[in-house]
Amino acid sequence: MLNQYETVFILNPVLSEDQIKEAVDKYRNLLTEKGAEIVFENSWGMKKFSYPIKKKNSGYYYLIEFKAEGTVIADLELAYKRDEEVLRFLSFRLDKYAIAYNEKKRAPKTEQKVMEPQA
Repeated sequence: MLNQYETVFILNPVLSEDQIKEAVDKYRNLLTEKGAEIVFENSWGMKKFSYPIKKKNSGYYYLIEFKAEGTVIADLELAYKRDEEVLRFLSFRLDKYAIAYNEKKRAPKTEQKVMEPQA
């Protein structure tokens, strides 16, 4: 049975745009090679930290939501730990309420009709 997961990782801020794209592609490809189905991706961009992490004051955040077997998480986190450019990461399984919340959050907001005053 496939579970739905969400992973967020923070990359070193000194990386160029091409290096960031390569790193994101590396983790996306790792997931798809292991049989994961990517549901959603979002680049949060460069953010300032509340406290220094590995002597850095900011980092590039990226989120991937995917469906996969539980064994994929171990491989993904091992790859994160081996990569010197990943400052921090967090992966967790989503329950049915979190999945529903994420779907609702991503859905386009329906435009409300503006009532025009009648003369």
